[in-house]
Parts: sequence; C-alpha cells; structure tokens
Amino acid sequence: MAKNILCIEDNPDNMLLVKRVLTARGYCLLEAKNGAEGLTVAGSQSVDLVLLDINLPDLDGYEVARRLRSYAGKPELAYVPIIAITANALKGDAEKALEAGCDVYMSKPINIRELWARVEGFLPSPANQ
Repeated sequence: MAKNILCIEDNPDNMLLVKRVLTARGYCLLEAKNGAEGLTVAGSQSVDLVLLDINLPDLDGYEVARRLRSYAGKPELAYVPIIAITANALKGDAEKALEAGCDVYMSKPINIRELWARVEGFLPSPANQ
C-alpha cells in the first residue's frame, strides 16, 4: 500500500519536482499550496510524512509544524515525521525548525538525492517492497 506524503509548498516548480521524484518511487503525494490548506489536508487524510516549506504565503512553516504537532482532532499527527525544506540558510534557522516540531531540516534548492534519502529514512519506498 502506498504511503501518503503531504507536501506543503507554494512554488509550483518545487511541487512538480517533488511529485515526480516521489510518485516514481511509489509514494502517493498529497498537495497543499499554503499552510491553511496543508492543515486541512492533514486533518482529513491519512498522512505518513510531511514535507513542509517554511516560507509560505499565509502561515509560516514553523507555525504549521506547531499546529500539526498539537492538532486536537487528530493526535496521531504529533508523531508524523516533518521534513522542513527551506531557502532560509541563516544561522539558527535549522534549530528554529526543530524547535517548532520538525524532525529534519533541508535547504533549497532541493537536492533530489538528499530528499530521497531523507524520505526513505522515515518511510521505506513502496517500490522497493
């Protein structure tokens, strides 16, 4: 059975890249273009992992991560791995993402091999099973 990965990303090019990479490996990609939409999808769908852009147009990724971790209607979201993906590269950004509830911090531009390794570390590929 395919694992559901929620990608919360406002850049269509990044979303397309992630979609191509992960669906080719057998994952099901759930898409959200902003933080509010991402929270709605997470609350209504089965989610095994979240890829979270930090710089979103409405809620920043830090706030989205905090809300996912404390989602009252779906307590299992407190344990779903969150991978922060951001162009922020200032000192302290990684720590800020981890403090907000993210498990891993990756910088943009997205490195396909690193993305694959990070996702595979949490969810073994359905294509390899």
